[in-house]
Amino acid sequence: MMMRRVAASLVPPWLETLLSTNFFSACALHTEAPRSECNMFCLDCGGAASSFCFYCRSDSHSGHRVIQIRRSSYHDVVRVAEIQKILDISGVQTYVINSARVLFLNERPQPRGGGRVAGASSSSSSPHICEICARSLLDLFRFCSLGCKLVGIKRNGDATFLLTPGDDEAAEGGGGAGGGESSTTAAADERKAGRRGRWVGGSREGAGHDIRGPEPPPPPPAASRRRKGIPHRAPFAS
Repeated sequence: MMMRRVAASLVPPWLETLLSTNFFSACALHTEAPRSECNMFCLDCGGAASSFCFYCRSDSHSGHRVIQIRRSSYHDVVRVAEIQKILDISGVQTYVINSARVLFLNERPQPRGGGRVAGASSSSSSPHICEICARSLLDLFRFCSLGCKLVGIKRNGDATFLLTPGDDEAAEGGGGAGGGESSTTAAADERKAGRRGRWVGGSREGAGHDIRGPEPPPPPPAASRRRKGIPHRAPFAS
């Protein structure tokens, strides 16, 4: 009972419903529509909320707080830019997928060879692991997903999903409610991107190149025309 009260004071009432909802099924009301996959979730409909499509949002959830769920390698993810405005996501590992920073909703199956990060060599493994499922993490975070953080809160009560009054303003201003770890990682990525430069119209900004292109080469000099004079014979040696 005490654990439930602690979790209730640190977790919004709609989060567990979000984590247990099935997404990306076809909407029964808009089967013929081109955007009929159910990848939306309403935060204001409480525990009775379920996934719905783009058209259901306009019909039944106008003016509600709605987030869009996306998919990466058959796993549900949400963009940090959306979720950090309503949840404290500090301690959760974030990833950059298709130029957007995202985090996973739930724990994923472990790759072969234990908790190594996919793509890592067999002789190396990450020193950072999820406190709940022991999945290897890329950076110094505590959890691999929102679901694992929820388990950690219920187990230890030393984290929270609820934003403090100043956190939502920081998220709107770009600081983010993802905590110092997420902000630090994002800032480091931005600094790296700044050093690499940004491609614009075939040229790269910030790399010291002139985006107007090289100047045309000077025209070749005109061929000189010499008038033929009277030939002179070299003098004989005496």
